[in-house]
Amino acid sequence: MEKMIEIYNQINVFGKENGMVLKVIQPGEIEYIMEIKDKHLSSPNIAHGGVVAGLMDSVLGTGALSLAFTLQNLVSTVEFKINYFHPVKLGDILVGKSTVEFHGKSIISTSGEIHCQQTKVLVAKGLGTFNSYPIEKGNLKEILSNEEN
Repeated sequence: MEKMIEIYNQINVFGKENGMVLKVIQPGEIEYIMEIKDKHLSSPNIAHGGVVAGLMDSVLGTGALSLAFTLQNLVSTVEFKINYFHPVKLGDILVGKSTVEFHGKSIISTSGEIHCQQTKVLVAKGLGTFNSYPIEKGNLKEILSNEEN
């Protein structure tokens, strides 16, 4: 599991470009941290809602992925819903946490929240549904093979 998360962090360009730091608490439960920078703003001092949505998709998806990895599976987003509760400002450090709520044969459902670390304010809540599929069907198998050689 740790090796797969390490590889995921290396290939996750979105996470790297946005300074996101992933911590797996246990399979099916994660924490993602991201600081809001100038490049995330849509108006003076306020982050674009799409930045929060992107973080939420990552929070929900990696929660599902952390469980799927234990089954030698990957995940893809089927759908997710987000509710915004509070604006996000330049310099805010966002902490997103998710938990797997349901895991079936091919579907994983997660819930998540994003809080501002400094103010403890709830920024957004989300629900996500993910397709879980064998690692052989994804390109991660090739990456894992290259890592072993």
